[in-house]
Amino acid sequence: MRLNPVTRAFFERSAKLQTGQLAGDMAAVAHTPPDPAAVKRLSLTPYFNAQLRTTCTPTMLQGGHAENALPQLARATVNCRMLPSDPKEVQERLEEALADPKIKVSPIGQACPSNPSPLRPDLMEPLERITKEMWNVPVVPVMLTGATDGLYLRNAGIPTYGVSGIFEDIDDVRAHGRDERIGMKQFHEAREFLYCLVKAIGGK
Repeated sequence: MRLNPVTRAFFERSAKLQTGQLAGDMAAVAHTPPDPAAVKRLSLTPYFNAQLRTTCTPTMLQGGHAENALPQLARATVNCRMLPSDPKEVQERLEEALADPKIKVSPIGQACPSNPSPLRPDLMEPLERITKEMWNVPVVPVMLTGATDGLYLRNAGIPTYGVSGIFEDIDDVRAHGRDERIGMKQFHEAREFLYCLVKAIGGK
């Protein structure tokens, strides 16, 4: 497991919003060094596990050429959501797990990792202030488990953040799915939020 400034802040701030064992584990995993028992318990939840380490999942399997013949070749596509790290290291870990020199592991595309952008006070202060004024809820930084084109800006030395101000119905999340949508009220609130945030950051 490995934390970066964003995931450490996620667990530190989330711990204050939880109770019981979960709150204790979130606080303990943010310590240096992290508590191994807390890491183990949090890792049982897929979302928290993906915040703590690189995850790899087979997503496509191909093999054989006929229904009545043993396959001579087989292929698996493994999708890895990598923490900011060396892609070669991830490939080597996969080869170690397979432990079979007859199985070849090769990247499909060229990875372009980027380091997390710092949680700068000149962004976090207005972000937290406007969020409190509009909704009176805490701001918790989070590292998305997907991909972002922000990596190209980060690698060019431009700090990049994803801030939406969009509140979704927790029981009706349709991101990248059928009838992807948000509520009209949430749409207009998000527009007002981003307008205020851009004005505050721009000093106008």
